[in-house]
Amino acid sequence: MERLQKYIASCGITSRRKAEELILNGHVKVNGVTINELGTKIDPDKDIVTVNDKRITEKNEFVYIKLNKPTGYITTVKDQFGRKTVLDLINVKERIYPIGRLDFNTSGLLLLTNDGELANKLMHPKYHIYKTYIADVRGQVSEESLQKLRTGVHIEDYKTSPAKAKLIELKDNKSTVQISIYEGKNRQVRKMMDAVGHPVLSLKRISFGEINLANLKSGEWAYLSNNEINFLKKG
Repeated sequence: MERLQKYIASCGITSRRKAEELILNGHVKVNGVTINELGTKIDPDKDIVTVNDKRITEKNEFVYIKLNKPTGYITTVKDQFGRKTVLDLINVKERIYPIGRLDFNTSGLLLLTNDGELANKLMHPKYHIYKTYIADVRGQVSEESLQKLRTGVHIEDYKTSPAKAKLIELKDNKSTVQISIYEGKNRQVRKMMDAVGHPVLSLKRISFGEINLANLKSGEWAYLSNNEINFLKKG
């Protein structure tokens, strides 16, 4: 027996977290009966599961992609306002979706897959996978400000986990900072820099754990290598 949301994710429909939303919103049926409560278990060999009245089956082949996201694209599968999404940049037959997010004005490394179980794992902060960013910020960043980032800063109603932070360059009234975090809260790096008095002018993610952009130009994508896939799956 397998939890329904886990099965939906293993079919490559979406992440487990989004699968839970599909269930709660009444989009999932098991053997023709709508399920809208979490906790249901199914037998994948016997039960028929449909999402929006379309039968789903488990994926045996997964794809793993990295994209150098330009600014001006949103990190969703589709947008109700007709804005450009990261999927407009990738031409594959599989139904893929992003692992985590980069906001509209942030560029850089974004991973995409149809492996819902792995996506669910990678988005959980308990795995401590550091994402590294290069931020151009306003003002001259002091060692005191960097130390605050390293020990955690208060944002809204929470304190961030310790970050890795170092100064790359000072120029006039602008600084370039490298910052690594393993949390993934909405616009977190921007809010952290605001908290120490240095608003972000531009932001780019350059790595996700051991995976980096390599030679990918803005807007380009590539399949992950076996070594990169193994990194994501280990632990």
